[in-house]
Amino acid sequence: MNNGNFLRTQVRLLVEGIAPLDQIEAEHIATTLAWINSGAALFRTQKPATPPQHLVSYFVVVDWANRQLLLTDHKDAGLWLPSGGHVEPEEHPRDTVMREAQEELGLAARFVWPDPIFLTVTETQGLSAGHTDVSLWYVLHGNLSMNFIHDPGEFRGVAWFGFDELPSVRVEPHLARFLAKLQKMYSPSHPLTGHSLQI
Repeated sequence: MNNGNFLRTQVRLLVEGIAPLDQIEAEHIATTLAWINSGAALFRTQKPATPPQHLVSYFVVVDWANRQLLLTDHKDAGLWLPSGGHVEPEEHPRDTVMREAQEELGLAARFVWPDPIFLTVTETQGLSAGHTDVSLWYVLHGNLSMNFIHDPGEFRGVAWFGFDELPSVRVEPHLARFLAKLQKMYSPSHPLTGHSLQI
C-alpha cells in the first residue's frame, strides 16, 4: 500500500471513530466518508483552495479546572476560531495538530484524546472564502497560566473564554455544538485526563 492510500485509510478510520453528537454531525460524517471513499484528493495542494474541499485539523486548548477554552481572532476568516490549519499532503491530521500548535502558539501539544472528537464540513468565509473545510477537531490540555507566542501574521490575538461565555458574534459557526459535545464527554473521575467518552 502506498503512503497516499495508507493515509486515506487512516483518515477514514478517524472519521469512522467519531460518535455523532446530533443529526448535523451524522450527516457531516456520512458526507465525509463518501468523499474519502470516492478517491477525491483530501489535502490542499495549492493556496488558497486547490482542491476546493480539503482536510483541516482544529485543536481546542482547554483549561478543565477553570472551564475555559482558548480561541484565536483569525485575520483571514474574521472570526474567533480554535487554532489549527490545513493538513499537508502526506501528513497525518494528528501531526498537523503538533506542527500547528508549535507554529501558531509556541505550544507543545498535549492531547486529551489521541483522536478527533468532532467533525464539521463548512463553507469558508472571509478573505479566502469559496472552499469547503472538512475539519477534524482535537482537544489539548491547557491552563490559564500558559504563555502563548501567537503568530501576529495570522491572528489579531488569542483569548480564553469561559464555557458559558463564548463570543456572541464573529465566532466559528459550529463552536457551540462542539462545546456541547465536549461537556457531554466530561467526567472528572477519569484517572488520566479527568475526562472520558460518554456519548
